[in-house]
Amino acid sequence: MGTRGTLEEREQEVKALKKGIELGMNLIDTAEIYSSGRSEEVVGHAIKGIREQVFVATKVAPGHLHHDGVITSCKASLKRLGIPFIDLYQVHWPDPKVPIKETMSAMEELVEQGLIRYIGVSNFSVTETDDARAALSRNEIASNQVEYSLSNRYVESEILPYCARERVTLMAYSPLTRGNISSSMPKAILQKYRMTPAQAMLNWVTRHEQVVAIPKSADINHLEENASSVSVRFDSAEYEQISAG
Repeated sequence: MGTRGTLEEREQEVKALKKGIELGMNLIDTAEIYSSGRSEEVVGHAIKGIREQVFVATKVAPGHLHHDGVITSCKASLKRLGIPFIDLYQVHWPDPKVPIKETMSAMEELVEQGLIRYIGVSNFSVTETDDARAALSRNEIASNQVEYSLSNRYVESEILPYCARERVTLMAYSPLTRGNISSSMPKAILQKYRMTPAQAMLNWVTRHEQVVAIPKSADINHLEENASSVSVRFDSAEYEQISAG
């Protein structure tokens, strides 16, 4: 999640996070570069006293992928989050100038030290993910966070099949296309399931077992809408109809 900065806005974001957790949305994704670390601070305030109820994911910036940079960034994120360990620590973007072996070596050290539980990547191609996996000696790549939505389906050609085959979770960011909600959703399906277009879009993007969607919202009504998007599942023909547009 990102954060805008004023005290009133930050209080609203903390409130929204708490409401999301209350609704069962217990995966919180952030990054050290979001609002220059302020996003992690907001998350820290929201989860104070309820750490055991949430799965916290954050990311190391592409400019910090040398060994010492990874270690330093992780410790700084832990401090801002106010927690003893991060559930999922991800490489935010690949950096071809830094050997992936060096980055993954630092990641494994963080696992050994108990500062992170799982290692993930973000915006990695299949080849880059394979290279990251090969660079690990004792751990696996748990996830690849990439953009995926009804209107942006580039991952379906290679990345999605790869994740399914290799048991890597695909974390879909911008599943609601940054608020550009589809107007071509079949009305019969929406009426049948009493869903909004946004709910149907989230239902569609998570139709594969290995896909987890991370929609961004600081609006309580939108959170409640998102939380109930997978209370039922469409049948295969309906998914195909939605895919066809």
